[in-house]
Amino acid sequence: MDIQIIISFITASVLLTLMPGPDNILVITESITNGKKSGTALATGLSLGCIIHTIAAATGLALIIKQSDTAFNIIKYAGAAYILYIAFKAATDKTKAIDSTSTGSKKSFLSLLKKGFIMNILNPKVSLFFIAFLPQFISSNGFSLAVQMLILGLIFMIQTSLIFTLFAQVSGNLNRYLNKPSFWIYTKWVKASVMVIIGILLLLADK
Repeated sequence: MDIQIIISFITASVLLTLMPGPDNILVITESITNGKKSGTALATGLSLGCIIHTIAAATGLALIIKQSDTAFNIIKYAGAAYILYIAFKAATDKTKAIDSTSTGSKKSFLSLLKKGFIMNILNPKVSLFFIAFLPQFISSNGFSLAVQMLILGLIFMIQTSLIFTLFAQVSGNLNRYLNKPSFWIYTKWVKASVMVIIGILLLLADK
């Protein structure tokens, strides 16, 4: 695999993970209401679920992409279109400030990890995202397509786990920002802009 592709993939993945979304907002909320340990457990479960989506995408799509350039181009354009659709959804998002005064019930580390894992693997939007995102960073050289996608999925899972855990550790100090509507207005436009840029780059990508 080309190191430049790996670097591009990591950069895009980190930017996407940093942007406010249902999963990281859930981790932040859990951390604020029940503590850093609970948030870390949930973050770990959500991240581990990524490997299931990666396996599903790799075993199915690799066979299709291997067959023809036409299949690759169809997946590329469909994937880029989906990313741009996510950008549109982000721009029109109505996310409100987090209620940090709410109280939640304490749960064990394992139960929260299991909760995050199940939530992730049962979310069809995550599957669609992996199907759209991973193929854009595969190369015709080196490892087989399935192996490349598995490697990319593992990288995505690791960086997601690290960033979500960081969210869990620092979110307790962000209450004053998370309760400001202006914070969410600003971040949603940043997210939308990043998604548009990534979508355009994917459209320009070569096999």
